Amino acid sequence: MEQENHTQFSGFLLLGLSDEAELQPLLFWLFLSMYLITIAGNLLIILTTIYDSHLHTPMYFFLSNLSFSDICFTSTTIPKMLLNLYIQNKGITYEGCLTQLYFFILFAELDIFLLSVMAYDRFVAICHPLRYTTKMTPQLCGLLLLASWILSVLDSLLRSLLVLRLSFCTDLEIPHFFCEINQVIQLACSDNLLSIIEMCFATVLMGIIPLSGIVVSYSRIVSSILRITSARGKYKAFSTCGSHLSVVCLFYGTGLGVYLSSATTQNSRTSAIASVMYTVVTPMLNPFIYSLRNKDIKGALESLVTTLAFSE
Repeated sequence: MEQENHTQFSGFLLLGLSDEAELQPLLFWLFLSMYLITIAGNLLIILTTIYDSHLHTPMYFFLSNLSFSDICFTSTTIPKMLLNLYIQNKGITYEGCLTQLYFFILFAELDIFLLSVMAYDRFVAICHPLRYTTKMTPQLCGLLLLASWILSVLDSLLRSLLVLRLSFCTDLEIPHFFCEINQVIQLACSDNLLSIIEMCFATVLMGIIPLSGIVVSYSRIVSSILRITSARGKYKAFSTCGSHLSVVCLFYGTGLGVYLSSATTQNSRTSAIASVMYTVVTPMLNPFIYSLRNKDIKGALESLVTTLAFSE
């Protein structure tokens, strides 16, 4: 007989990264520091691109939106984790879990699509520099951003509905610091085979297509750079996409590493610790990668800081 729906139970228990009581204060301050650095760094990128008119270009338009997405991405998981560490309560309601799951997927997908769109922007800038301004118009940039949002919302809604139709029977333990969708599906007491198949299909579809776009864009970029005769020209061309390529490698490298490790190990807690890399560390490092490797951003940041200092 099919189990009753989720109203029978009060919610889930997020087991977090460690059960050691003496580690809880350390984890709290560590993740609070990382969260504040992430918020401050990405806000600085957004404010800088707004403040400096020289950065009102497609590249920095997408970068500021990526920073906004990273702020939201970390804000879906870290505040709840910090609250649980502070009050020593691992509980999360069913509604809270579903909401966290929805927004986590939404902003994770938005990150993926924005990175893909930014790869296309770099492709046009390097392979078709004379037609860059006519190709990457404000209208096209707005359309690409809108499409990224729509696809992310639809994918997140679809996956959340897959979880919504599952049945849960009692208080259930999630060996993670947030409601990770694969862990939640595995805890269902109703038949979850169809949900697992649909989830795998959606993950492959929404992950492989943007990644393929990035790979194609960079294969064309590399081919174009290799045709440049001067070493100075090659360096200048590569420097315009070096930061983006670093972020792509960091995001996909850590994300794929987590899912490959979770597929090869039965230790869910180990997978939770590994997932800190792409859920917390990557959004924190993105502003540093773009600011340290980008003269335009560094110059604009110095100008902004100087202006704010003198205004006080």
